[in-house]
Amino acid sequence: MIFKKLKINNIKLKNRIVVSPMCQYSAKNGCPTIWHYNHLSKLVSSGAGMVIIESTAINKSGKITHADLCLNNGIQEKKFKELKKYLNKVSDTPIGIQISHSGRKGSSFVPWIKSNTPLKKKDNSWQTFAPSSLKKDKNWPIPKSLKKNQIINLIKDFKNSAKRANRIGFDCLEVHMAHGYMLHQFLSPISNLRKDDFGGSLKNRCSIPLKIAKEIRKAWPKNRILGARITATDHLSNGIKLKDAIHLVKELKKIGFDYVCVSSGGILTKTNLKFKKGFRTNLSKEIKKKTSVITQVTGLITDLKQA
Repeated sequence: MIFKKLKINNIKLKNRIVVSPMCQYSAKNGCPTIWHYNHLSKLVSSGAGMVIIESTAINKSGKITHADLCLNNGIQEKKFKELKKYLNKVSDTPIGIQISHSGRKGSSFVPWIKSNTPLKKKDNSWQTFAPSSLKKDKNWPIPKSLKKNQIINLIKDFKNSAKRANRIGFDCLEVHMAHGYMLHQFLSPISNLRKDDFGGSLKNRCSIPLKIAKEIRKAWPKNRILGARITATDHLSNGIKLKDAIHLVKELKKIGFDYVCVSSGGILTKTNLKFKKGFRTNLSKEIKKKTSVITQVTGLITDLKQA
């Protein structure tokens, strides 16, 4: 089954193995560098059915670190186009890109310098934003709660990055709604304590991610692949539950998303997540069963037989 071909819209995958987006923290001014050329050329030559480029910020404040990729201006778009052109010469493997905003997880050190540590003023830190003014962790700064006009700009920036990704010619666009980043912060009752239309009930907490999904759907061509990385559970008693994730996926399906990639955890530094082989497969199986959406899954799938 893993080697069976798959066609999603007009995009043909030679098998069911997809290289997930993995942050490299090697960009310069948001642009890909020689590292990305070397790294991604190996991945598109690996035999995988599709490769998705790492989490790429929709604007400057949406970066995790200073060394994140970003797709917010003409120079960045041009540099991505050059990278895509080069990779297409290396292989005909379809290439996607994941777009994201870090929210309160932004303004951080590159992990191999100081893991899970926020930047200080002398390190050129920046003000972070989130649905609510709640710290990510005890040693992290308090983010500013997004005002309505800032939420409007957030939606616009997601759509703008989607338009740029379309012009570059990516085969797939993935919207990051997991791993404790901005859209996950709206979805989770742990990080979203808003009292307006964007907080409280599950419907309200889904409001901004779904508004963004609708705007991106308008901007992204129907003949290419559109998906979302989602959180199946926060692995915390007061967090997102599997039934909440199923509700979100059903709404994304109505909007016209082609697939979801099932992840979990990440809203806080420490959760009740237990790592074992294929630890998210039961979650993805239930989501697929209840929604009939094409479902991708990650989480310690380490050998072919298991895959």
